[in-house]
Amino acid sequence: MAGCGKVPEADSFSVMTYNVRQYALMDRDGGGEADDPKPQEERDAVIQLITAARPDVLALQEMGNELAFSKFKAALRSAGLDYPYAELLQRGQIEINLAVLSRFPIVSVQHRTNDRYSIGPAKVPVARGFLDVDIQVNPTYRFRLINAHLKSKVYSPLGQTEMRRNEARLLNKAVRDILDENPEINLLVAGDMNDDYASAPLREVAGRRGGQLTDLRPVDSAGDAWTCFHAATDSHSRFDYLFVNEGMKPEVIREQTRVVRDPLTYKASDHRPVIGVFRAAD
Repeated sequence: MAGCGKVPEADSFSVMTYNVRQYALMDRDGGGEADDPKPQEERDAVIQLITAARPDVLALQEMGNELAFSKFKAALRSAGLDYPYAELLQRGQIEINLAVLSRFPIVSVQHRTNDRYSIGPAKVPVARGFLDVDIQVNPTYRFRLINAHLKSKVYSPLGQTEMRRNEARLLNKAVRDILDENPEINLLVAGDMNDDYASAPLREVAGRRGGQLTDLRPVDSAGDAWTCFHAATDSHSRFDYLFVNEGMKPEVIREQTRVVRDPLTYKASDHRPVIGVFRAAD
């Protein structure tokens, strides 16, 4: 689904990671058919939040299938925001896919869909895979983006924490493989990691043996870093992250990197958008 065309000029660029919470047809009314869209009020709020921020690159979690993704892009276009380059990594359940939209050309695609880990005798695939693309921001600057959505905290007989830790370990292996191949690369890892920064899975993501990645830890205008609201427990967590490697760290514009603080976030999703802003020059 990557497009083609002239590389636009850009001195800086923004990347938003956003879990849009089941932007898909599902059985929402208990009727037994997956025919109910995300409620209109929620969809409108998602579109308004994105169009207000106008990110150059958008990394999405919990996008639906091709049809849902097409309607999502059409809604953005109707709101005045067009992305000519797009990728959807459809795996497993139709409502929890990974996607990326970009104003800049996606020049290389190498999604990771074959990673597996062992828990006892069970061989378990990484459920959502890892969306992996190279984006050419201008003629002299490109970066590699990995979009990830690790195992949720929903119960599993295999142990949801252990599953998430194993997925995180494989994500870090992908990072190490990339850095071994090209230590000077600009690498951004974004997504919903479904755990707190001090957890074992997040230590795996960042790299326990020398810290291959740096957590940008954006905050909102009030200084709050949380990104996920849990209605059942009336609590907040930071589950959504932007990590960069040493090669991309100098490009971070920290004063513009942020968590979106807006009342619409509560209507749109159980997650808040996180935005990183970067200089487009090594």
